[in-house]
Amino acid sequence: MVDMMKAWRRAAVVGLLASAVAWGPARAETLADALVSAYNTSGLLDQNRALLRAADEDVAFLAAALKPILDYSADVTRSVGNSRSTGFSGVSVNNDLEATSAFVGLVGQLLLFDGGETQFAREAAKEAVLATRQQLISAEQNVLLRAGIAYLNVIAFREFVALNQNSVSLLEQELQAARDRFEVGEVTRTDVAQAESGLAAAQSDLVQAQGDLQQAIEEYRSAVGRTPGTLSPPPPLPATVPLETARAQALQSHPDLLAAQHQVAAAELTILQEEASVNPRVTADARLGYNNDLDSSDFSRLGSVGIVLSGPIYRGGAISSNIRRAMAFRDAERGNLLEVQRTISQNVGNAYAQLAAQRASLAASEERIQAARIAFEGVREEATLGARTTLDVLDAEQELLDAETARISDEANLYVAAFQVLQSTGRLTAQQLNLGVQSYDPTAYYNLVKEAPTARSPQGQQLDRVLKSLQKQ
Repeated sequence: MVDMMKAWRRAAVVGLLASAVAWGPARAETLADALVSAYNTSGLLDQNRALLRAADEDVAFLAAALKPILDYSADVTRSVGNSRSTGFSGVSVNNDLEATSAFVGLVGQLLLFDGGETQFAREAAKEAVLATRQQLISAEQNVLLRAGIAYLNVIAFREFVALNQNSVSLLEQELQAARDRFEVGEVTRTDVAQAESGLAAAQSDLVQAQGDLQQAIEEYRSAVGRTPGTLSPPPPLPATVPLETARAQALQSHPDLLAAQHQVAAAELTILQEEASVNPRVTADARLGYNNDLDSSDFSRLGSVGIVLSGPIYRGGAISSNIRRAMAFRDAERGNLLEVQRTISQNVGNAYAQLAAQRASLAASEERIQAARIAFEGVREEATLGARTTLDVLDAEQELLDAETARISDEANLYVAAFQVLQSTGRLTAQQLNLGVQSYDPTAYYNLVKEAPTARSPQGQQLDRVLKSLQKQ
């Protein structure tokens, strides 16, 4: 860990020097800046927030079913036809039947009792809302993880490019030295050719590193929402709790687990809803109408108030089928919950193992670099005395380059592993990371719509302002 911090301090010095040049930005971008930008510009989060609002509206829709319902109807009817009748005198009389009438009416209904079917459906919708909220948190974790990896990759690939540029410069000097020594007869043409081959290989590696860096920049632009400028080294790694403590915390509060639990609860309520569908349904019914014969001055006013009792008697087994279907979905959700529990536990263990492995790998890389640098300097010195060949120098230089490349990868992978530890325990969120962003409140929209307000009510007008605000973002 001490060696890793030394490496990041060296990188910090380089970053400060780079930011001091005239064309550089006034302030280097930090990892927190990138995470904030990703949070504020993510289309995935916007998508999942919209899906959550849609789930909120399911609760509102079912709340509306428990309120009075008022409909209107109006029609104009033209009737045509004829009739024939025979009187006592045996004379047939033909009558043309033509009439035009207009009707306007109001129909009001209020559900009084349905055995709890609608209420169970509403409670199931509320559980679906809670599950969707947790899925939004999972999406947030994915967005922040992707942004963090993109940030680290840009830093790493920039260092790869700088490392390969330095290697090309060094090999150009080695080639020139080999040519000079060839001119005075100290080495053969083979040594020069080996130096040329080594330089060509280094130039190829540089082009590959530049291509990888460009891809990392494109991924950063997609994940964070802007092109990377000067990036600061990441902050010190967060402290970790013991593995079993982290596992226990994850199995209590991970958003994937909570979502699965709410899905099971929703499935249980759906069974109760289907079972309640066999109960009688009682509604209050009121009607008011006005009918006018347009061919005359005749009119009539109609009004009625009543109680309607209805319920199923026989539907060919459809009700029983729906109940069994709901039970099957409940069993599927229970199975999913078990798999989610096992997956979360496994992911925590894997993340901790990966973090420990990366720490050990980084420490080994530091030792490898020290040994490779000593070996390279020694081989190069021996080559000037004629005790080593150009190929020996090239091999030693390549070993040093490989060691430094491995260290850069290990540094980036160590932070990725730390991010994955946070994600596996459900703590890779804007709130847990203290990013200081204006977090999306998943309850605000729900509280406005849960009682199904009308468009002209004060609550409905406030909701309209919220929707307009969302559309401007």
